[in-house]
Amino acid sequence: MSIALFIFLLYKGVQIYSGVLIIYALLSWFPGAYDSTFGRLISRISEPYLSLFDRLNLSIGMVGFNVMIAIIVLNLAASGLGRILQSILY
Repeated sequence: MSIALFIFLLYKGVQIYSGVLIIYALLSWFPGAYDSTFGRLISRISEPYLSLFDRLNLSIGMVGFNVMIAIIVLNLAASGLGRILQSILY
């Protein structure tokens, strides 16, 4: 597999996982949404990564910013890894 293909797949994977994290955040607006089959699946996928940000206490009042910070960190890490791999390629 070429490095360019790996970088492309990395970015697509980050986009998909960012979408899953956004869906996880949106489910919090609906009572009982996490108890549905879909909600449990999204929780099972999202919560291991989001638990890394729980200790940072990123809440102001009743609004939590964990998901937003997690998406930003995920995209920055993917971008940094992509740039490192591109520097290896060229």
